[in-house]
Amino acid sequence: MAFAGADVSAMAWFSLRLRLEPPQDHQPSDLGHSLALYFLAFGALLLVAVLLDDLAARVRVPGILMVLILGLLVDNHLNVASDAADALPPLLSLVHADQITQAALVLVLFFGGLTTNWAAMRSVIPSALRLATFGALFTALLITLAMLGFGVAEGSAGWVVLFPQALFVGAMLSSTDASATFALLRPLAGRLPKPVLDLIETESGFNDPVAVVLAGVAMALAGGEGVAPAALVTEVLRQFLLGILLGFLGGSLTTQVLGSRRSLNTNSMLPVVSLALLMVLAGGTTLMGGSALLAAYVAGLVLGNGSSTDQLVLEEAHASYAKMAELLLFLCMGLVVSPEDVVRAAGGAFLLFLLMQVVRWLIVHSLLLRSSFSVGQRMFVCCAGLRGAVPIALAIQVWASSSVSWGKTMPPLALAVVLFGLLFQGFALVPIANRLGLASPVEAPLSAP
Repeated sequence: MAFAGADVSAMAWFSLRLRLEPPQDHQPSDLGHSLALYFLAFGALLLVAVLLDDLAARVRVPGILMVLILGLLVDNHLNVASDAADALPPLLSLVHADQITQAALVLVLFFGGLTTNWAAMRSVIPSALRLATFGALFTALLITLAMLGFGVAEGSAGWVVLFPQALFVGAMLSSTDASATFALLRPLAGRLPKPVLDLIETESGFNDPVAVVLAGVAMALAGGEGVAPAALVTEVLRQFLLGILLGFLGGSLTTQVLGSRRSLNTNSMLPVVSLALLMVLAGGTTLMGGSALLAAYVAGLVLGNGSSTDQLVLEEAHASYAKMAELLLFLCMGLVVSPEDVVRAAGGAFLLFLLMQVVRWLIVHSLLLRSSFSVGQRMFVCCAGLRGAVPIALAIQVWASSSVSWGKTMPPLALAVVLFGLLFQGFALVPIANRLGLASPVEAPLSAP
C-alpha cells in the first residue's frame, strides 16, 4: 500500500505542477490532455493486443499475426484537434519506436538465454549449434549474394555500394522464431518428437545473437564512410566481444548475489531483482561501448544454467516480461510502418521468402546429414524456420539510424517477409507434420468399466 500511495502522490504532484507552472510552449491543460491521450491510447492498444493474443491461442492462429495487423490498422496520428497547428505529433515516433524495440529485444534475448537448458537439451545441442552458427552464417551469405546479384543485374549501383544493404537483409533474415512455430503447432501438442522440438527451440535461441552481430557489421559498413577499415573492424569486434564478456560477468555476478542472499531468492523478490540487474547490465554495457543485446543473451544463458536460483520462478516471471516485450515490439512495427509501404514491398518480399525456403532446405539437409534425425524430421525442421521478433527489431533499428540511407526500406520488407512466413509457411506446419508421419496418434480416452 505504501508503494500505491507514493504513485498517487507523484501523479497528484505532477498534475498540480502542470496547473501552477507558467505556460511555455503549450498550455498546461494541453500537456495534461496529451499525456492522458497517450496513456489511453497505449493502454488500450496493449490491452487489445493481449486479448488478440489470447484469442489467437484459442483459434490456433499465431498471436504475432493478429498483433501486427492491429498495429497496421491503427492510425499513428491522433487527429483530435480541429486546427492543424494544434495537432498532436504521431502516437509513436521513429526514435521512440527504436528505443522501445531495443528494450524489448533485450528482454526477449535474455529470456531466450534463460530458457536454454544445457542439461535438458544436451542431445540436440551439437546439431542446434551447427544450425545456429554455420546455418545462420550461410543463410546470410547466400541471401547477400542473391541480393547483390539482383542489384548488379538491375544496374542500380556497384556491388561495393550494395554490399552493406545486402548483408543487412541476409543478417536480418537469418534469425528464426521458435515461439511463432510452437504457437502454430498447438493442435499437435504432446504428439511430436521431443528432440525435434528441442532442436527448433535451441536453434532459435542460439541464432539470434548471430543475426545481431551480422546486422551490426552491416550497419557499421553502411555508416562507416571515411573510416579506416582497421578502425571499423576493431570497433565492431570490441562492441561484441565486450558484450559477451560483460554478459558472462553480469550473469555470474547475478548468480552469486541471488545464491548468497536467500531473502532475494523468493517468489516476490526474484523477478524484481533479476529485472533490475538486467537493466543495469544492459545500460552499463551500452555506456561502455558493448552490445547490450549480446550481454543480455549471455547473462540469461549463465543465469538459466545456474543452480543457485529458483529456475521455475525466474522463467515464469521473465516469460511474462518477454511476452509483453514481444507484443510491444509488434505493435511498434505496425504503428510506424505504413500499410501502403508493405504492399509496395510485397513483390520483393515474396521473392525473398521463396529464396529463404530454398536456402533453408539446403542448409538443414547439409548440416544435419550425419545426425540422428530422420529425413522426415529434417524436412519438418526445414519448414519450421519462421521469422519473428528479431528481424522486426533490427529493421526498426536501422531505419532510426541517420547514417544509413536505405534504412527506411527495411521495416516494410521485414514485415512483409514475416507475414508471408506466417500465412504460407506457418499454417502448413500441422498438415506437413501429419503427412511426414511425425505426429503420434491421438490416444483414445479410457472407457469406464
